[in-house]
Amino acid sequence: MAFCLGAASPGTAADYPDFDDASVTARTEEVIKERSQDGVFVFHDPKLNQDLNLVYEKMRVVRGMKGYGWFANAIFHDEDEPKKQYAIDFWFKPQRDGDSLDLIDIRVQKGPKRDGDGYIMVTRLPVAWWWLPVQEHPGDMEVVRAWHVMSAIHNYIAENKNEDGALELTDEKTGETIPLEFVEMHQPVRYLKKDGHYFACTDFRRAGSKDEYYDVDFWVDEKTGRLTVTDAKIHKVPVKEDGVWIQVPRYTFEDMDFEITQ
Repeated sequence: MAFCLGAASPGTAADYPDFDDASVTARTEEVIKERSQDGVFVFHDPKLNQDLNLVYEKMRVVRGMKGYGWFANAIFHDEDEPKKQYAIDFWFKPQRDGDSLDLIDIRVQKGPKRDGDGYIMVTRLPVAWWWLPVQEHPGDMEVVRAWHVMSAIHNYIAENKNEDGALELTDEKTGETIPLEFVEMHQPVRYLKKDGHYFACTDFRRAGSKDEYYDVDFWVDEKTGRLTVTDAKIHKVPVKEDGVWIQVPRYTFEDMDFEITQ
């Protein structure tokens, strides 16, 4: 099933003449095979900051969002504990030539939680932006929504990563260029009434570290007719106090007039 921006109801495979559920499933399974060794898919979970050793079970659902790409949700289980299941999202976008799909990102949608002698899968929060349109009421897509802004930010992160997968940002105070690993994006998304910008907060971790987290704000506008990231600023930096890393803000949002974007 495909969900289309600007439509009040889900789209159909006709919106994507070069791809369908079967071809997206095949591409996903190709990625899984490429990244597996002896049948084990190794995925570095940015939120837990650890490698997950997973075994692929089946495809759960494939969705297309016109203008945003394809999203495949697959079920895996832990190599050592088969009862521990994960639902993993694979985000693909068609290449410019339109004949193949590029992998943009992989995210955990659901993870295992102990329940008696077994486990249940629990949705991770915050949910990825590509699940938010599913929750919207028909007609809600006619205005800029939070997930539109989040999509623009996620695309910016994906397009500007270095070859090691890190986004390099310069600390305006120290001048240091810091390689950062994207962890997650926060809600709510806010709209600044004065200058017409949207902004959202994100969590990053210094590449190679365990506890050095940075809060990064992304600023987005639509002056060109499409939502575009115009700035990315380090909002909070990690500082070690008494052996513990804490986040210290570089600026505040006091006296800013904004509204929440749903």
